[in-house]
Amino acid sequence: MTRLHAHLAAAFVGAMAMVGVAQTSGTPERYTAMAVNMNRGGSGTVDIAVTRWSTETERTRLVSTLMDEGPQKLLDLLQSYPRVGYIRFNSGLGYDLHFSEKNELPDGGERVVLATDRPIGFWEAANQPRTIDYPFTIIELHLNSDGAGEGKLSVATKIIGNKDTNTVILENYDIQPVLLQSVRRVKASQQPR
Repeated sequence: MTRLHAHLAAAFVGAMAMVGVAQTSGTPERYTAMAVNMNRGGSGTVDIAVTRWSTETERTRLVSTLMDEGPQKLLDLLQSYPRVGYIRFNSGLGYDLHFSEKNELPDGGERVVLATDRPIGFWEAANQPRTIDYPFTIIELHLNSDGAGEGKLSVATKIIGNKDTNTVILENYDIQPVLLQSVRRVKASQQPR
């Protein structure tokens, strides 16, 4: 498990904390990347579109729900949020994102954090294997001022909050990563209409 410290007022979950830097409301964005699975090998393309950035109120509500009511209520709330965009692998079917945050960095770059529930198939839902306890997908991108960078994707993560220490644990965030390489912000003129 990885412990990531977060101040409740500044973050939705530890890996998403950006203390002292305000989230921008921003315009819709699109990103592309090459995904490399560090555990199973293999790679493919990832297309991420953000149609709307989450509000401060939505983020605060997510944090307080995790800390006060636990991860299952966090999942329920996240699933109830409207779609803020999508992620798609290898030009296949995409799935909805429910949280999006972009923070400007002091060097002119940006940090983008996205979260959603992970798709769970019929067999997994019916048989309830241990994987059912890892229902979150977290994406973190770091881009420079030119809109290029790298990131990390955790397809199956368990999120646990500790209200006493303002600590959030993202289980499997470091040990089961999918690295996102060659991340690029797609210019508006290049985005499909």
